[in-house]
Amino acid sequence: MVTGPLAGGVADSALLAYRQAGPTVLRMLVGAQLRRLREASGLTCQSAGAAIQASHSKISRLELGRRGFKQRDLEELLTLYGVDGGAERATLLELAELATAPPWWREYADVVPRWFEDYLGLEQAASVIRTYEVQFVPGLLQTPDYARAVIRLAHRDQPEAVIDRRVGLRMKRQRLLLQRPNPPKLWAVIDEAALRRPIGGAATMRAQLRHLLEIAELPNVTVEVMPFSAGGHAAAGGPITLLRFPEDDIPDVVYLEQLTNAVYATKTADVDYYWHVLNRVVIEAEPPSASLKILQRILRET
Repeated sequence: MVTGPLAGGVADSALLAYRQAGPTVLRMLVGAQLRRLREASGLTCQSAGAAIQASHSKISRLELGRRGFKQRDLEELLTLYGVDGGAERATLLELAELATAPPWWREYADVVPRWFEDYLGLEQAASVIRTYEVQFVPGLLQTPDYARAVIRLAHRDQPEAVIDRRVGLRMKRQRLLLQRPNPPKLWAVIDEAALRRPIGGAATMRAQLRHLLEIAELPNVTVEVMPFSAGGHAAAGGPITLLRFPEDDIPDVVYLEQLTNAVYATKTADVDYYWHVLNRVVIEAEPPSASLKILQRILRET
């Protein structure tokens, strides 16, 4: 079992969250530690690659967490960086081994597209989730009936059993995320259009609005409404999700979902741009107290 912080400062609580999140984040964590160790040793990617008979691009991919680790490569790199033994070496080797284990969503593999797998792991490891939605209530805040109606829109021809599994996956994401001992801060801005669109019918929508009012009372959840009166705003291009992690070693990730794929943006310039967009959206939206009043008014009118 992984115990004790790494030399890079990763705390036990964060390690536990990363272990539960799945292989994507574990690869990113090990890769970030390898980059830190390499830089502390004064080595370039080229020189590190040459030392273990690998290309510099392979070293770069390993440090970004974009590929799995072979034990021999990891052991050789750790030795090259002067980590010959002790708790740090043992922890990194164990984390790399855990990154090869089946992820928690394996039981839903038949309904999880490949492009969504990384997001499931990243979401579970995040300490902050900021999201803006224009069409639907965010998935992490959906009721089962509302989620079923949303999912059916995209999968009209699938049998009810498959729809049930898709709904089950969404509900499990919520439980793992919002009911864990140290849940992330979730800050959601929802366009008024999404709240007035009667997905699933009036009864389903009323239940969804009541759920939003209840979940907004949680100390780690903030819900804001972007009202029609705001007119145009910074995030007019579509939904945005930005994930931030407990350690600076793991970069923020911007997730932009499309119909059949998704974009994961990690370049500093891109992330900074979306971070500022979300900051402007928060300012342009109604504050939490006023947003709750809007939700209550829409509920009365639904």
